[in-house]
Amino acid sequence: MKEVEAFTDGACKGNPGVGGWGALLRFGDRTLELYGGDPATTNNRMELTAAIEALRALKSSCVVALTTDSTYVRDGVTRWMDNWERNGWRTAAGKPVKNQDLWQALRDQVARHKVTWYWVKGHSGHRENELADALANKGISELAR
Repeated sequence: MKEVEAFTDGACKGNPGVGGWGALLRFGDRTLELYGGDPATTNNRMELTAAIEALRALKSSCVVALTTDSTYVRDGVTRWMDNWERNGWRTAAGKPVKNQDLWQALRDQVARHKVTWYWVKGHSGHRENELADALANKGISELAR
C-alpha cells in the first residue's frame, strides 16, 4: 500500500459563519493541495470536511498519517465514534451527535484506508499545518469574491 501524509485544517470567520477547509497531501516527492469552502458553516464542520476530502482524494487504499490541529476530529474518530455508532448516533448523554452526516462520511473514508491520527497545536509554526491553514483561508477568500 502507498504511504501518504495528510495535513488538514478548517477555518471559520464567525462560528457559525463563512468557512473553509484545506488539505495538503504528500506522497514521496509529490504534493497535492486541496481546499474549499462553505458560506454558512462552523469551524468543526470545516475541520471534519478537510479530513474527509483528504482521504476521499486518495484513489486507492493507502497507509495514511493524518495530522490535524483539531482535538475534536482526532478524539472523535479515535475515541468517540464507535460508541456513537453503537448508540444510534447518540452521545453518552443521549443527545444526537452534532455533525452526524460528516462523522458518517469520515467513517466511510477511514474504512478505505489504514489511518494513524496525529495532533499538532494550531498556529504554532508547524510548517504543514500552517500550509493547510492557508489553504482553508483560501477557501474562505474565494467564497468572498
